[in-house]
Amino acid sequence: MSKKSGGVRLQCADATAADWSCCFLSLPPPASPGDVDSNGGFNLAWTLHQSFHPPAGLFASVGFPASSSTATSPGNPQDPYMKYVSSELGHQAVGTPLLGEGVGLREKGMKKAVRIKIKVGNSHLKRLISGGIAGAVSRTVVAPLETIRTHLMVGSNGNSSTEVFESIMKHEGWTGLFRGNIVNVIRVAPSKAIELFAFDTANKFLTPKSGEKQKIPVPPSLVAGAFAGFSSTLCTYPLELIKTRLTIQRGVYDNFLHAFVKIIREEGPTELYRGLTPSLIGVVPYAATNYFAYDTLKKAYKKIFKTNEIGNVPTLLIGSAAGAISSTATFPLEVARKQMQVGAVGGRKVYKSMLHALLTILEDEGAGGLYRGLGPSCMKLVPAAGISFMCYEACKKILIEEADE
Repeated sequence: MSKKSGGVRLQCADATAADWSCCFLSLPPPASPGDVDSNGGFNLAWTLHQSFHPPAGLFASVGFPASSSTATSPGNPQDPYMKYVSSELGHQAVGTPLLGEGVGLREKGMKKAVRIKIKVGNSHLKRLISGGIAGAVSRTVVAPLETIRTHLMVGSNGNSSTEVFESIMKHEGWTGLFRGNIVNVIRVAPSKAIELFAFDTANKFLTPKSGEKQKIPVPPSLVAGAFAGFSSTLCTYPLELIKTRLTIQRGVYDNFLHAFVKIIREEGPTELYRGLTPSLIGVVPYAATNYFAYDTLKKAYKKIFKTNEIGNVPTLLIGSAAGAISSTATFPLEVARKQMQVGAVGGRKVYKSMLHALLTILEDEGAGGLYRGLGPSCMKLVPAAGISFMCYEACKKILIEEADE
């Protein structure tokens, strides 16, 4: 028997009376013009004695007869089972749509995971968005560590991380650990977006393709990292300066925009870049070392495990290791820069240059003096670097380009 409908065509495989193995649903092409009903739909055909098996199946007890007149062998190309169902697809109906555009379905055993994809037509925009998200997420995650580190540096609320944490929780609660995070995100998100974008772009440009000669005599990732640190600092330094003034000079400025306009009007645009050189001296070597270490560790991982894909957890660990290496390698420059900024306050020495500061500290305090405060600094920088790289790579996988499909 059969029935016409405006829906899909439901069809079951023929089988012999002795061999009943499957009933399935398929979505075949539209029926011939003679089979289309008045509503323009498809033909719905259901043959009960060809649908359910074995004989002890659902309708065996009610005595539906079995017919072998139309039986076909499993290998027969005309067999609908072989035509519409493939074992490689996990017995899915061929042509059956899965999810909507932009969402992929992956099956692992009995578990199914949904992969979300968002089309981005411009590769530069893709990198900027990924970098901004990475900066915002990493800064928010390590915000409690940044708060504790700041209190330790100024000597308030305790002399150890545990004491500071307990004091903040007692007087302010969880919100105290995230105090000022919104302002930090506004500052860090564009900075990280520019930094990661500049590194990816420069590294891609400087890295020779297969069969080409090396364009520069030094590792491309080292130069790209230095360029990334320089670019992000140059573009976002005014935000850092305004944030510092809002923190120190309370009552002078109403808000961020008021501070920006007042500084330009009263002190000139160049005031927004006061102290840029010492900042570049501290940031550029750190960024160069950080990205070079990250790129080198990534290549080593791919070579050791013989894979081109790196998961989120390995990326987190590789990024954290790169942050630890770069922090340790460039920390003496940070110490010298801080002491140069302090100047003669409290009877301290006044240094003529960065080299003078490094040599004087090494002579007076030894090598340990160049690494004073390394622990609290790594406590924030190491996880921040790992989370930033992990989020950046994850976002790039989600924000696919049209050419990637």
